[in-house]
Amino acid sequence: MSDLLLKSVYKDNKTCDILITQGKFAKIADSIDATTLKNTDVVDCKGLAILPPFYNAHCHAAMTLLRGYADDMELNKWLREYIWPFEAKMTYADIEIGSRLAVLEMIKSGTVFFADMYWHRQNTMKVVNEMGIRATIGVTIAEGLTTADAMEANFKFLHDHWGENERIKISVMPHSVYMVNKELLKRCIETARKEGYVLNTHLSETLYENLQCKEKYGCTPAELFERCGIEGVHWVAAHCTNMVDNDYNILKRTGATIALNPCSNLKLASGIPQIPAMIAKGIPLAIGTDGASSNNNLDMHEDMKFAALLEKNCPGGSADTLKAEDILKMATRNGAVAFGWDAGVIEEGKLADALLVRLDNERMVPCYNVISNWVYGADSNAIDSVICNGKFVMRNGHVDGEEDIVKEAIQCAEKFKR
Repeated sequence: MSDLLLKSVYKDNKTCDILITQGKFAKIADSIDATTLKNTDVVDCKGLAILPPFYNAHCHAAMTLLRGYADDMELNKWLREYIWPFEAKMTYADIEIGSRLAVLEMIKSGTVFFADMYWHRQNTMKVVNEMGIRATIGVTIAEGLTTADAMEANFKFLHDHWGENERIKISVMPHSVYMVNKELLKRCIETARKEGYVLNTHLSETLYENLQCKEKYGCTPAELFERCGIEGVHWVAAHCTNMVDNDYNILKRTGATIALNPCSNLKLASGIPQIPAMIAKGIPLAIGTDGASSNNNLDMHEDMKFAALLEKNCPGGSADTLKAEDILKMATRNGAVAFGWDAGVIEEGKLADALLVRLDNERMVPCYNVISNWVYGADSNAIDSVICNGKFVMRNGHVDGEEDIVKEAIQCAEKFKR
């Protein structure tokens, strides 16, 4: 791996030089002499700001192939009558094509990591390896959507720790309390504990989910997780749009991170996450996009801004409670930490993931505050380049092979139209 030297890049209201070595930020200084370095790609970054990239804390990557397929309906009908029947037709090859399109979209919009919950995980892992970003790939546990033999194969996969490397982690992903019974949920939790995995799940996404859980178990979904022994396991709960006060207490006590998905929740009319209540309880918050079939994109910047605006207008929120720096941290550092990556911040010793953003982009001008411009004003058009693990995965606005990726996805989708 060749080193990178970023010259005259804008960081913290001044220009500096940044040396990246072996996938980490090795040195940040006013000036670094390039003539003393060997095997180093020196990049002139005048007019570019360096910012942490996005870490998508909840995603269903291959659902890019379902973008626009079933819109404008509530989640339960959308899922059972449209999404699951469509997904049953998808092959291993389809999932690889859809995942590749998703990774392209994420890179182009500044994301270098996603936590994925889907099927045929080996195909998604292959794409992540090829395209150079990071991912936590879930082993999805869902009754009714997999056979008993496939379920056992899932747990064997988890036991074997298959496919993990420096950019890919595995996690236990029980789909939800309505797709996993109590005993199976206990097994998922114990597997995560024993094998040292993050556990990732949908939680209280809709009122219907909560009512089902109450009828079956006499408790909320968060209470069911507590009863099943989640304490001591690092877990990430996606959505959490329909929670009561004690649910927040449970998530705080058990060390959960909430992955907000505001655009998907709003489109499906699933509910509005009560971000001020979550902040008041001290629960770490990250941000995800959910799938492109419900969002309908994988643009973390958009979800970041929605989360910021929702917080200001939820009960207990205010215009000045959550600063631009706070919401950026949710979309970057918090998501990285939630899944065990020492990244999401431009500091010496951290994993070298970064965005280079054009300061002359019309939405970055004038630049009184680069973070404010980035959070509230700009969009992905301001991104010049994306770095993951010390390597460019997009340079000067271009991702290697992007034209072929889009062409292949268009061809693949044609068969689903028939």
